[in-house]
Formats: sequence, C-alpha cells, structure tokens
Amino acid sequence: MNIDLDRAIRKVPDFPKKGILYYDITGILNDSTAFRASIDELAKRAGSYRFDSIAAIEARGFVFGAPLAERLGVPLILVRKMGKLPNEVHTKSFALEYGEDVICIQKLDVHPGRKILLVDDLIATGGTLKAAASIFEEHGAVVTGILGVIGLPFLNYGEVLKAYPTEVLITYDSE
Repeated sequence: MNIDLDRAIRKVPDFPKKGILYYDITGILNDSTAFRASIDELAKRAGSYRFDSIAAIEARGFVFGAPLAERLGVPLILVRKMGKLPNEVHTKSFALEYGEDVICIQKLDVHPGRKILLVDDLIATGGTLKAAASIFEEHGAVVTGILGVIGLPFLNYGEVLKAYPTEVLITYDSE
C-alpha cells in the first residue's frame, strides 16, 4: 500500500469511555486518496479468496464493503442490528467489549453453498464477525475469509476468528 493509513486514522483517547483509545476511520473517509488506497488494497487482498458475495458489518463496515462489492461485481449483504431490516431475519446474540448485542441477516440473503467474504472497518475482539459467520454457516453458506481495515490483535480477535483467514490493512498492537 502506497499510503500511510496511520496518518489518516484519528486516535481519540477516552472514547467511548475513559481508558479506551478509539481508532476513528473518518480520517480515512475525509482523505479521498487514503480511502481509494484502502479500497484498492482490500480489492487486491480479496483476490486471495473465493466468494460469491461480500457481507459487511453495520455500520462502518458498509462504508468499505459497498465500494468493494461494487468494484468486484458481487452482491453486498448487510449484517445489521436488531430491528433494522424489513424482512424475516436470522439472528445471533453475542458478547461485546461492553455488554451484549444481536445482529441480523435477512433470510432472503443467506443461501446454502454461497461463499461469503466478511468485511468490517475495525476488528477488535472478533465477536461481531464470529456471530455473522455463525449465522451464515448455520444456514449452509461458507465463510471463506474476513477482511478489515484496522486490526487490534491485543484484543485477541485471532483466537476468536482462528477458523477463518483474516487480514487487515493496519494493526495497532496495544491500547
């Protein structure tokens, strides 16, 4: 990658609570060169995987998943929070760093045998991505890999997502 993403990523101390350093991707979005380079690199890395669809995680994952799906000419599946999708959904509860949540995928978008590449902006504990992968797999789809922009390996996502090849564009190794 020919751009320094670290310079574009804003680091916000004590957000969302004291002691947390928040990695804000809006700096990438405000820099068209950094954003284009991120999508270029994600597209390059996606070439290592076989997939029929990209599934992006709400909400910031959509920002990277949508242009990636468009560029690669594949469908985009939305992984959303409860109550945000209009049709019947598959759901999965999972633990967050600060509590619990539920994600949903429309039943119309999950097909046995379909190969899925999951995309998110930041991979922290891996819980949301693991829950999304579980929904697809429980209904016959196959998750072939996971791509992210930022990875926080000190939160042990590698262990949670060990069943899936997982790549990120930049890592931060400590809080």
